[in-house]
Amino acid sequence: MNKAFYDLIYLCSCAVNEVQPDANKVCEMDTEQLYKLSKFHTLTAITAFALESCGMENNEFKQAKEKAIRKNMFLDSERMKLFTHFEQNGIWYMPLKGSILKDLYPKYGMRQMADNDILFDSKYRSTVKDYFHANGYKVVSYAHENHDVYEKPPVLNFEMHTSLFVKHHDKEWWEYYGDIKSKLVIDEDSNFGYHFSDEDFYIYITTHEYKHYAEGGTGLRSLLDCYVFLRKKSETLGWEYIEAECEKLGIADFEKQSRALAEKVFGTGEKAELTEEDKQMLEKYLYSGTYGTLEKLISSRMEKYAEKTGKASKISYALNRLFPDKEWYEAYKPFYNRHPYLKPFFVIFRLFRGVFFRRNKVTAEFRVLRK
Repeated sequence: MNKAFYDLIYLCSCAVNEVQPDANKVCEMDTEQLYKLSKFHTLTAITAFALESCGMENNEFKQAKEKAIRKNMFLDSERMKLFTHFEQNGIWYMPLKGSILKDLYPKYGMRQMADNDILFDSKYRSTVKDYFHANGYKVVSYAHENHDVYEKPPVLNFEMHTSLFVKHHDKEWWEYYGDIKSKLVIDEDSNFGYHFSDEDFYIYITTHEYKHYAEGGTGLRSLLDCYVFLRKKSETLGWEYIEAECEKLGIADFEKQSRALAEKVFGTGEKAELTEEDKQMLEKYLYSGTYGTLEKLISSRMEKYAEKTGKASKISYALNRLFPDKEWYEAYKPFYNRHPYLKPFFVIFRLFRGVFFRRNKVTAEFRVLRK
């Protein structure tokens, strides 16, 4: 692990624990390398807060922090407008992940947000699309997966979820969260807004983190989210329930190891020595970036495909990507699953789109396969 990684971890730890960084250490940091690395992990804002707390200002970091604060403000405002619409129209809803976690950080804007993730009543999917369309949003994706995507320049982005997981990813998770309303608690100040208990929220974000960790990978921000949440909530959580539910979901080992690693890496107490397993796990976080890597994602896809079919060849995998199975259509293209006679036309369209509009992505995937 190079010095820039140590520097980034040190500054993030100082920021979330509200400790002023050592000015001498900060002066020795390569801020150019630090900026690149913090951007890779979507941690530029929190790094800026840490640097400024010891009197060091850097223009790139300052701009990144101000941009993060503005974006959070825009997202918060638009989210409240949407929730007002839901309340007026009797649509149940629940904010997810970043919009909850960001409020646990010591200062507004420390935790950067990419979008608003919201779970809502799937019966109103078309109604919600109409709302976004009427409010100037572009429909980026609709009814293709378990979430719809809406964007409005310059920074607004909503992912509207009809379920938390899809069967194609993990059948156990899909079944566990199938009757989602039974796990939710009504908000005190609303008629249709819901939230998880602290225990169920932690279980969900850990499951979601593991999904990314095991597939394309996930970056240091995910580990920091874990630390920040536990720093605020750990003493009041029902750990017996959490451990039992994590066993059901098959993530118990990951939960224990990531929780211990988060404390070792970001905690302010006497630093415990990292085990070899800790080092391997931390390395995965450090080299994945916020949204993982294509190589890790394809490797994970191939492993899952081989486990499911018993076919481990690259050719079989590539053919499956071009001609997906029934489960894939159920999860991502339900329209074609309901009208199977149209599937050949979809395959032709997919080929055309890949060659003319997504050539870089397709080329990158084949490049990884060749390795």
